[in-house]
Amino acid sequence: MTDQVAKAVRTSGVKEGMVLVSAMHITAAVYVNDAEDGLIADIKEWLRGLAPDKDYRHHRTGEDNGSAHLKNLILHHQVILPITKGELDLGPWQQVYYAEFDGQRRKRVVVKVLGE
Repeated sequence: MTDQVAKAVRTSGVKEGMVLVSAMHITAAVYVNDAEDGLIADIKEWLRGLAPDKDYRHHRTGEDNGSAHLKNLILHHQVILPITKGELDLGPWQQVYYAEFDGQRRKRVVVKVLGE
């Protein structure tokens, strides 16, 4: 979602500041990491190992997405990124990612650009 965030920054007219990117659901995450296919696959495998699909106590409520909630806690639901000279200021390989762990409901992401 890097391109969408960069577009929001450019459209805002903010030259120096920050942008908040937040998944508005507790079974999704927003994170920044290198744009490398092997790393993305490693992250998915790592998350499956840390929060595997199993019978969580949360499932006694009628839900079946306990692992999705735990994966959100691992990667978190938002990032704050710098804006420099009117542009999203990321490292040379960094990208902004949205991770969906549940898929049962419609989700949204909020992007807030703050600065001068």
